[in-house]
Amino acid sequence: MALSKKQHTSTDQQAVLDAQLLLWHHTIGYVKSMALKAALDLRIPDAVHQHGGSATLPQIVTKVTLHPSKIPCLRRLMRVLTLTGVFSVVHDGAGDEPVYGLTPASRLLVSSGRLNVTPFLTLMLGTVFVSSFFDLGEWFGHELPDPSPFKLAHGRHIWDLADHDASFGKLFDDGMVADSSFIMDVVVKECSDVFQGISSLVDVAGGLGGATQTIAKAFPHVECSVLDLPHVVANAPTDTNVKYIAGDMFESIPSANAVFLKWILHDWGDAECVKILKNCKKAIASQGGKVVILDMVVGAGSSDEKHVETQILFDLFMMFINGAERDELEWKKIIFEAGFSSYKIIPVLGVRSIIEIYP
Repeated sequence: MALSKKQHTSTDQQAVLDAQLLLWHHTIGYVKSMALKAALDLRIPDAVHQHGGSATLPQIVTKVTLHPSKIPCLRRLMRVLTLTGVFSVVHDGAGDEPVYGLTPASRLLVSSGRLNVTPFLTLMLGTVFVSSFFDLGEWFGHELPDPSPFKLAHGRHIWDLADHDASFGKLFDDGMVADSSFIMDVVVKECSDVFQGISSLVDVAGGLGGATQTIAKAFPHVECSVLDLPHVVANAPTDTNVKYIAGDMFESIPSANAVFLKWILHDWGDAECVKILKNCKKAIASQGGKVVILDMVVGAGSSDEKHVETQILFDLFMMFINGAERDELEWKKIIFEAGFSSYKIIPVLGVRSIIEIYP
């Protein structure tokens, strides 16, 4: 049946309102991120945990620091955090206080938890990282590679700022350690086959060796070492069987049965990645081994909308240091250009994957 003129007008207006809704949803989307940051700053997950995993607002207030006048505001904050799935909420009855509970997400934010990702999220949500995107439109007017959005905002590369600003350096290190601990716990359980048949492994740019320590503990038959710059290795722990080697991955990589690259190649452009991978190939040449990469493969894994969106958003996020996430074709390009013959993607780490590449 044909629509009347009035119905046509109503449909057109609804389309305009829907368009406005979409734009508003994008525009204030950052409020969700800031609500999560506030929850971390106030340590709300700890407060709920300390009450046995579920708590009313008055119970939460006894464990967090806020002015009494802000209690109604806290209720509004919790409404956002429950709507977005950070916490659960149960309304027992009319007039009763809602009971807030920990979800699988907020359990990862409890400071005493075995898997605590709070330091990584605190880094990601901090002013230094967030402000790097304020002038993204201006950045598009500059020729690559410099300045990156981070350098445009702060006047230094991220590594320089970490070296010169002790508070940011600690925030950065704590965030990387937390993320490494989280993902490596999953890796050794879900990807144990990757480490079978390996006698020696070198973790390239492995920092203080948190990931390597996890591998060495889970697979004691593997002789593990870490390659990083001299000033990093100077601070390495001594009470460990893991060997620390000072060097530069762009120059050479120590010989090993397997070379491990965790969350490293997305920091670099294709030319730099090919150079690193060529050095990896030389390192395993006499061992007949493989290179194991832990990184993101955009499009790999679940087709769930949140999964795909997170990968795409993270790719855009990595532009803040002129880095990039890669899809399979982009990975294939640099792998083959570095002289490798084949590869295998194992998408069992959420939005990240294990990539095995073979000479």
